[in-house]
Amino acid sequence: MQAVILAGGQGTRLQPFTLENPKPMYPIQGRPYMAHLLEQVRDFGISEAVLLLGYKAEKIIDYLATEPIEGLTVQYSVTPVEYETGARLRAAAGLIHGDFLLMYCDNYCPISFAKHLAAFRENHALVQMTAYANRDGYTKNNLLIENEKVKVYDKARQTPGLNGVDIGYALIAREVLDWLPEENISFERFAYARALEQGRLYATVTEHRYYSIGSYARMPLTERFFSGRKAVFLDRDGTLNERPPRACYIERPEDFVWLPGAKEAVRLLNEAGYLVLLVTNQPGLARGRLTEDTLAAIHEKMEADLRRAGARIDRIYMCPHNWDDGCFCRKPQPGMLYEAQREYDLNIPKDCVLFGDDERDIEAATRADCRGVLVTDSYTLLDAVKDLLAEKTGQ
Repeated sequence: MQAVILAGGQGTRLQPFTLENPKPMYPIQGRPYMAHLLEQVRDFGISEAVLLLGYKAEKIIDYLATEPIEGLTVQYSVTPVEYETGARLRAAAGLIHGDFLLMYCDNYCPISFAKHLAAFRENHALVQMTAYANRDGYTKNNLLIENEKVKVYDKARQTPGLNGVDIGYALIAREVLDWLPEENISFERFAYARALEQGRLYATVTEHRYYSIGSYARMPLTERFFSGRKAVFLDRDGTLNERPPRACYIERPEDFVWLPGAKEAVRLLNEAGYLVLLVTNQPGLARGRLTEDTLAAIHEKMEADLRRAGARIDRIYMCPHNWDDGCFCRKPQPGMLYEAQREYDLNIPKDCVLFGDDERDIEAATRADCRGVLVTDSYTLLDAVKDLLAEKTGQ
């Protein structure tokens, strides 16, 4: 499979940078944004990319001639600046040999390409786009999705009930290129509408926020995302402290009893530069066994103990709902992980790991494409943290 990246526009919202440079050359963490995208393509297991260029194409071509992406062959199709996406794809059709991944040059999201490709094949889709769930109102929705099938694609974003936004990363059947007319058209408006009419327009929904260089307003978030900040998610009961009996809760500060080595494990993570984030289910609140004040007192005791040990937890995320409330935050749902992702602009699949003592913890990690590690009486949090840090140092 090839990756095809649309990168021909003028990027007027990035002036004055784009007065002299194409948008994909905007530097993020000291490297052109295009380099980050192409490395992601390579890491998907794709070995060939086709760049659809227009505005100041030579800047991108010259850069990749001197700074090639190891393991990736790049071809170019250069067309006039005024070409719409459909005209660019039609002009490049001779370079595209089969089904392909279509990406935008200004969006980056750490999707699971293997899951996305499996859905494309299972659905026999003509187009399987990637959609951001947009629970946080990060942007305006343009899709109505039901059970992965796209029911409405509205670039004007006016239809009531829209529940997702197209962020690119669309897997497209090669036959779709044969539909394109000679006119200078938008590929998305034309081809997606036709795939929808045939009932073969699908979306893989991601909860992981996407990052963009589409405007200067988004740059600080994008810079922070690419900073590579690493985070560890920690379950509480059974991971940090002794787990109470089933259907019982830690109801008083004095009931919070540390497991051996847990405070040291947190301190080691702090010293290694990890962001340490607690993610804990607390259904005792919904069941009337705890009050918010009591839970706060328990966590104050926990944090005071950590301070005395030279350690800290950077942020506590807590689900207060009952077992059957159907919320998105209660593990095994991954909502708390994604809340942290958005708050700290984390790259969950690449830079995060979750430690927990329950299969629900590991399932929450899996749903977020996060590495999950199960701790037990014989493989404690301290053991797991030491193994993680040994991996980091290569020891």
